Amino acid sequence: KQSNALKRKHQSPRGNPPLKRKRKPSINTFKKCATEADIREEGSSSQKSLLKKQLTDNRNESQKSKSFIKTSSLFRNNPDIPEIHRKAVQQVQENVFTTDSFSQLDLHPHLVSGRKAVCLETCFFGRGQKQTIPVLLQGKDALVRSQTGSGKTLAYGIPLVQSLQGMESKIQRSDGPYALILVPTRELALQSFDTMQKLLKPFAWIVPGVLMGGEKRKSEKARLRKGINILISTPGRLVDHIKSTECIHFRRTQWLIIDEADRILDLGFEKEVAVILNALNAERETRQNVLLSATLTEGVTRLADISLNDPISISIADEIQKALKPASQTDRQASSSSNCMEQENFAIPEKLKQYVMMVPSKLRLVTLAAFILEKCKFEKHHKIIIFFSSCEQVEFHYELLLKVLSGGLESEQPEHSSVSSARLQFLRLHGNMEQEERTEVFQEFLKYKTGILLCTDVAARGLDLPQVTWIVQYNAPASPAEYIHRIGRTARIGCHGNSLLVLAPSEAEYVSLLASHKINVSEIKMEKVLSSLMKDDRFKLHRPGSKKSCGTDPQEVRERATVLQTKFENYVHSSEGTVRWAKKALQSFLCAYTTYPRNLKHIFHIKSLHLGHVAKSFGMRDAPQNLTALPTAGSKKKTKPRPKRSDLLKKTHSKHRLAEILRSEYSSGMDTGVSKVKRKKKQRKPG
Repeated sequence: KQSNALKRKHQSPRGNPPLKRKRKPSINTFKKCATEADIREEGSSSQKSLLKKQLTDNRNESQKSKSFIKTSSLFRNNPDIPEIHRKAVQQVQENVFTTDSFSQLDLHPHLVSGRKAVCLETCFFGRGQKQTIPVLLQGKDALVRSQTGSGKTLAYGIPLVQSLQGMESKIQRSDGPYALILVPTRELALQSFDTMQKLLKPFAWIVPGVLMGGEKRKSEKARLRKGINILISTPGRLVDHIKSTECIHFRRTQWLIIDEADRILDLGFEKEVAVILNALNAERETRQNVLLSATLTEGVTRLADISLNDPISISIADEIQKALKPASQTDRQASSSSNCMEQENFAIPEKLKQYVMMVPSKLRLVTLAAFILEKCKFEKHHKIIIFFSSCEQVEFHYELLLKVLSGGLESEQPEHSSVSSARLQFLRLHGNMEQEERTEVFQEFLKYKTGILLCTDVAARGLDLPQVTWIVQYNAPASPAEYIHRIGRTARIGCHGNSLLVLAPSEAEYVSLLASHKINVSEIKMEKVLSSLMKDDRFKLHRPGSKKSCGTDPQEVRERATVLQTKFENYVHSSEGTVRWAKKALQSFLCAYTTYPRNLKHIFHIKSLHLGHVAKSFGMRDAPQNLTALPTAGSKKKTKPRPKRSDLLKKTHSKHRLAEILRSEYSSGMDTGVSKVKRKKKQRKPG
């Protein structure tokens, strides 16, 4: 002990501090050391003052960068983005227009002028219209399968109006419905009604009408009493009127048109359609039936067998495929119907460009925001539709993007606020909204020259939204058929359009699935989209003495993405309500992720998600701890029986009576011994 003490005494005069002092890297320690050294060795004072200056400079720099430590891990620990290995496939592309003109048909001249009011772009047939209209004018039933956006509404609307206006006895409004058109969604019902109104403008005695959920039944019953000759309706509301409205009848119904038949069945309206068919057959058996769909599923085939009589099948995609591969026709016919469904090929609009982008979960939100800024702020006249998998996600992202992107533009750049707010106009559309609001949003987006519509699949079928230039699928669709319907909102009637599919690295195999259905997508790099943040100085990381940004420096792009992510996180964590909204949206995303069909579980599996990374894409700094347990997380539903058991323990005084109740309630093997142990535990807790 004495020798060790002597060693310490000999070491201290030489200016070497003790070991304990070395372990405390604080500025106070270094100050103390410096003062002791100055007293003992005057020659080393300049070196110590230099060390002190360096430490204070480092401290100042660390304080300046402290505000961004929260999101400094945005680009760390992300999974590697795999290279997309896909075969070059030849897409089945359908040319929308032919060289044949509407003037070649023997149509009423006023009907041709009415058609021009509906579609001013061309006076030529669509390819689907060329084959469908002559068949329907001959009075035959038809099963029409054609790409979305090819003008199927006109394909049945023109023959319908032509036949009704040419009837010998002039139609009276009080006659009731001569034609019934079933559509899956309210928005499509309004759109079809608008189209029929334009076609019927020269024939004012034929009255169209629409029935749909969300409207007042009383006013609909009043319209039915007055008379509707062409009745457009959603299946659920029509069944409601069949059961409760006495004045509705189908004695003179000569046409039944089922539009977007696959979507009607997907929404679970099979029973309602059966009720409607029975009501029609009870009053009039002979009529002309038309069934239209962009995809041909087993359910559609079953519905066609029930509703159509000796139909003529019209499929544009199959004809193009036969021309491309005539030898494969016999092979397809020999294969089973299920195999046909798995390998079904879809017709893609000719002027549609399809892209895919691999984005790690952490970076999804900033990448989406950068894409919106690039298309709607820095480029002109873009209309974007962004598809989400749940209503809660639509509401959350609508509020978040509106506040951070549009709100930030107005507050930080007031001199350009009018321009930026005009370019960044956000709308939302989903099934939980009131009908009046849905109709208002639908009409408003039609008028916009540029804007962003956030929606669920309620807008994926049949809607004709003009001048939509980009479709973004932020959550991947559950089937290639749904993918086709989503991208069908752009490149309509021969216009140009683009689609972008956002996938996580674990979902890369989805591209191969699309390729197996003759759907070819090109890759866009995430870094290219994020580089658009270099054009917006609001996301610049301000440092003293920093130079102006030149080009697209990858490090600065990452810094700007981090600044944007920080803005999102600051807004989400600004109140308990916004944090609650983010958790609700995250949970709805996870629930939707568990609903992918079994044949896609190897691509979209809940276990492949990193909860902390996914939470980052909802503006949360960490993975939330108090999410409600999901059914797929391996936890049984055990929250409901517990309160019942506690109530029983309070109310029951007899041991035998308690054992009998527990046996009857848990008859799946729980013995009385277990219940007694749990009872003892429950009695201990209050004590």
